[in-house]
Amino acid sequence: MNPGPFTPAAPPRPTWLGAGAVLVMFALATAAGLAMAPRWESFPVVLVYLPPVLAAAAFAGRWLALLAAVAATLAYNFFFTEPYYTLLVHDTGDIVTVAMLLLVALVTSHLVTSLKAQGEIAAFHAGRNATIAGFARRLLSCADEVAIAEVAAGELARIFDCHACVVCGVGEVRMIAGTAGVGRLTAADLAVAAGTLEHGVTAGRNVSGGSLTDWQFHPVCGAAGTLAAVGLARSDGMVPVEAERISLLENLLDQVALALARARLESAGRENVVLRERDALRSALLGSIGSDVRPHLNSIAAGLRKLQRAGGGDAEVLHEVAGEAARLTGFIDNLADLDLTQNQDPVTVGAVAIDLYRRTVTLGGEPVKLTPKEFAVLAELARNAGRVLTHRYLLRAVWGPAHEDHVDYLRVAVSALRKKLGEGVILNEPAVGYRLPVQSDQ
Repeated sequence: MNPGPFTPAAPPRPTWLGAGAVLVMFALATAAGLAMAPRWESFPVVLVYLPPVLAAAAFAGRWLALLAAVAATLAYNFFFTEPYYTLLVHDTGDIVTVAMLLLVALVTSHLVTSLKAQGEIAAFHAGRNATIAGFARRLLSCADEVAIAEVAAGELARIFDCHACVVCGVGEVRMIAGTAGVGRLTAADLAVAAGTLEHGVTAGRNVSGGSLTDWQFHPVCGAAGTLAAVGLARSDGMVPVEAERISLLENLLDQVALALARARLESAGRENVVLRERDALRSALLGSIGSDVRPHLNSIAAGLRKLQRAGGGDAEVLHEVAGEAARLTGFIDNLADLDLTQNQDPVTVGAVAIDLYRRTVTLGGEPVKLTPKEFAVLAELARNAGRVLTHRYLLRAVWGPAHEDHVDYLRVAVSALRKKLGEGVILNEPAVGYRLPVQSDQ
């Protein structure tokens, strides 16, 4: 299996080629030291053996670097300390020089190999962070869940050098995206994916519950639970993600979860905007019906009553038309009561609760019985709580246009309401009309 991008590099192993290169470098260092010794004596030769030690640490690994440090000490002792061409040391100064050479070589080789390892780790983490950032940028450009799934499958397949797919669904699991060569999932594959979606744990090939599938499914988890599952598989049947790269996969799946949650929130937001616009349009239409159509129907009904009282026209026809007008008026009244801009919570004034949705009125939790006209007056005031409604408006809305001048009808109804609900429920605006106080006025 080919290593994927940003896999941490394994420490270099000693090889015969590396050992041969170190030996050549030591031979060259020895030759240079033999050429230098007659002129500058043996002490400067110590520095000649440090470059081979550093090269071994940088390119051949820790063990060859340590071996090179020991070899440098022995070579210096053999060629440049008395007695020559032996490993014996007679002079105290030479003993100190050899010991210091060994110590410096060991410390230097250790520092070089440590710095190289730290550089490789830093490069690995930088590459990994770049992978995650690029993955997140690709997901950010997607507008819906299908586009996110397609980008996620393609990028995961590239990063881990395997096949990838994305599945989701509650009850009926389905694949929403897959890389080239992934046509469909078998029933066994979908069953394992359903387990991952239900329990939020990895399942499939080389994991528990995956004896019947070549896929390994990993959950994409968000705050609301498991949002989807990502399937990974290799053509050779090997593990799709090595153990040391599981943390990278988990970070990438977190990015997929964030993108899916964002897409779902944006979709819900768009749906809410559409619903609000539709409700506003319906509310405007209902308001138009209540304010424009109902008065004309009331006028027709009043004209029919005048004809009936005067005895003009066919009585049967007038009676039939009056019945149809009454039914239309009832339909209009029911539609006008459906104010979608208001919620279904009761309007409260002190201890009085007016439930326009259920057409009930309570005082201190106890139901209050009102006549249809009394409730109609109270309902109009409740729908416009805090606003002053004129006498003519209330008379036209409740009794019809033919009774706009019968203020005594309204005063009788308001007086009855005050007796049943209390004096402070309906406030009087002298010579103008009435209003229902809002909560802030209590």
